Amino acid sequence: MMHPADLPETVSVFPLPRALLLPRSRLPLHIFEPRYLQMLDDALKTKERLIAMVQPNPSVNDEDKLHRIGCAGRVTQFSETEDGRYLITLTGISRFRVMSELDSFTPYRRCAVSWDGFDRDLGKAEKDNGFDRNAFLTLLERFFSSRQLSTDWDSLKDAEDELLVNSLSMLLDFDPEDKQALLEAPCLRTRRETLVTLIEFALRGGSNEEKLQ
Repeated sequence: MMHPADLPETVSVFPLPRALLLPRSRLPLHIFEPRYLQMLDDALKTKERLIAMVQPNPSVNDEDKLHRIGCAGRVTQFSETEDGRYLITLTGISRFRVMSELDSFTPYRRCAVSWDGFDRDLGKAEKDNGFDRNAFLTLLERFFSSRQLSTDWDSLKDAEDELLVNSLSMLLDFDPEDKQALLEAPCLRTRRETLVTLIEFALRGGSNEEKLQ
């Protein structure tokens, strides 16, 4: 487990739409662009081995603009393919707030960041005391059926609250702004409530009809 004092003031940034990383969760990535191959090589030379995931911000009239909040992950697994690409896994450490983007000699982007306000991310897994798991799984089954998706329902039923909610938040195919809302949720309960709202909205086909029961 990392401590606040271990977190750097600057991070290397991987801006990738729809790619959501959450604290204590794992995100597999396929690295092949030369600038990000160098970013990975540089990260592996540091003791923290951190790479920051930040979504581009389409609401700003600037294609290079980033959202203010992202999440940094530690490279915990990596393998190299025969043609020089990397398959890596990032394990989420903590969210952060982008303070400024730095002029950098590296081909990839770097930002000065603040970790203030995200102490919860460095602690133990969160619990959701108001979680009605049966109702949630019933809703999820309808969603999966509507999308013709399959899953291991026994594993979902046995998963801890945080693992279940965070994994679904990362895996389900929501719009980038919806992904950002899930990232910025202040606690697990809020993230679960946001996730339920997004699933219900998708089941309505994106309409504004009455909430499904």
